Amino acid sequence: MARSELYADPAGVFLHDAVLAACRRHARSIALVDTSCARRVTYAEYGELVERLARGLAAAGLRPGETVALYLPNSWEFCAAFHAIELAGATPTPLNPSYREREVRYQLENSGAGLLISDGALLAGMDLSGLPGLRDVFYTRQAAPGARPFADLLKPVTATLPSPNVAPEEALAALPYSSGTTGLPKGVMLSHGNLVTNVYQFLAPGEAATFTSDDVMLCFLPLYHIYGLNVIFNPALMVGARLVLMPRFDPEAVVRYIAEENISYLFTVPPVLNLLCQTAEQGRFPKQHRVRAAKCGAAPLAADLPRRFTSLTGIRVRQGYGMTEASPVTHMGFLEEPRYRPDSIGHALARTECLLVDESGADLPAGEVGELVMRGPQFMLGYWRAPEATAQVLREGWYWSGDVALRDREDFFFIVDRRKELIKYKGFPVAPAEVEAVLLEHPAVRDCGVVGRPDPVAGEIPCAFVILREGHTADGRMQAELCGWVAERLTGYKQPREVRFVSAIPRNPSGKILRRELRSLL
Repeated sequence: MARSELYADPAGVFLHDAVLAACRRHARSIALVDTSCARRVTYAEYGELVERLARGLAAAGLRPGETVALYLPNSWEFCAAFHAIELAGATPTPLNPSYREREVRYQLENSGAGLLISDGALLAGMDLSGLPGLRDVFYTRQAAPGARPFADLLKPVTATLPSPNVAPEEALAALPYSSGTTGLPKGVMLSHGNLVTNVYQFLAPGEAATFTSDDVMLCFLPLYHIYGLNVIFNPALMVGARLVLMPRFDPEAVVRYIAEENISYLFTVPPVLNLLCQTAEQGRFPKQHRVRAAKCGAAPLAADLPRRFTSLTGIRVRQGYGMTEASPVTHMGFLEEPRYRPDSIGHALARTECLLVDESGADLPAGEVGELVMRGPQFMLGYWRAPEATAQVLREGWYWSGDVALRDREDFFFIVDRRKELIKYKGFPVAPAEVEAVLLEHPAVRDCGVVGRPDPVAGEIPCAFVILREGHTADGRMQAELCGWVAERLTGYKQPREVRFVSAIPRNPSGKILRRELRSLL
């Protein structure tokens, strides 16, 4: 039976208002546990922090409709600032805290961010001068040259907060960046209506996997990523749950917090699930725990991995599927029998329509493999300042995923392949074109192509095929030099783990790299 009900009515609801309403309902409960500084924040305190920060931002000159960059690891400061920026009528754009200067400058400039909230440890050695829109930088814990203390934004001020002048369905709530298959990452315009509706979609009434105010949720997945942002962070605070934040994944710390904080819900990606299986096999996963479920997403999940995890821990795994452009969830599995199918991405969410189409765009019946095309209220407004890219994926209201799927006669979906060129390294998307652009800047590189090589731990590993210019030697030293060149300019997971020297890069008549031919060389 298809899903049809939502957790609540999203009409007219702004994301920050939904969170602040929960702060009033659950005032005495703990909202956040920030393990990086051992700080516990109640819902009453969180609501006060958000409102004070919003006024502080307004007093600092933030104007409605502006963009504010959040370049921080998981922390209470990231959380409070995210909702405060929205309350002040502006739009947060989160950045990966592992980004290098090149990537930070690109997103700041492309998004037009007027303010940046970060920390001295991240900004050390960076030159962010010359960015036309950036006029103020705030640091949270460690001082940075030219930056102001984040604490200044929490000082009492009399600034007035703006009243919304557009409906939540049209008002921009967040601008996360997604690695496109061509060119540099693109800003994904997600409205308050997109984000709130998606939360209410996957918190389906009557399902065992739905979060409640009694849940204690462990979050080591990054909040800058849409999975951490709108599958864990926003839903947890909207229902009054307790969110235990970790700045990064650490298996030893995870098992410790499962026991110490009485974690009831885990959120994973396939490589993490595999590591937790190994932890359990070594006898280090808590024997007595209250984890009632785990969710896995962001990358394809091997069918035997969730069953292995369940056999070791007793915890069932709910697989999900989505993308940044869908806020992000379009499909979710079930925990209940007889619909427990951890090898499947499950059924589509309520109000999400799905088609499987062949290469000509014709609908396919159950049992046939085709491209997954979808539409629903959770899909983005479009790509930021990229109308042509928007038109490529949003056609007459339908989002063309680029993923190849199969639907069985009980409406369970299975992802079979990916037509898109994105590489998924441990769940993180890597755009080959971005890595290629950096490699081509190296004076020794004449041409190159990047593809993903299957890997049992990471899912896929970036592999570069390179043609060298005359006078340069194709050897191990050059391989290391090229890997280091990329690592200095792009975050670590985008670095090629393998470089192969070739005499030609296969291309079609229009010059596009034939990646299938490159993959066949692997």
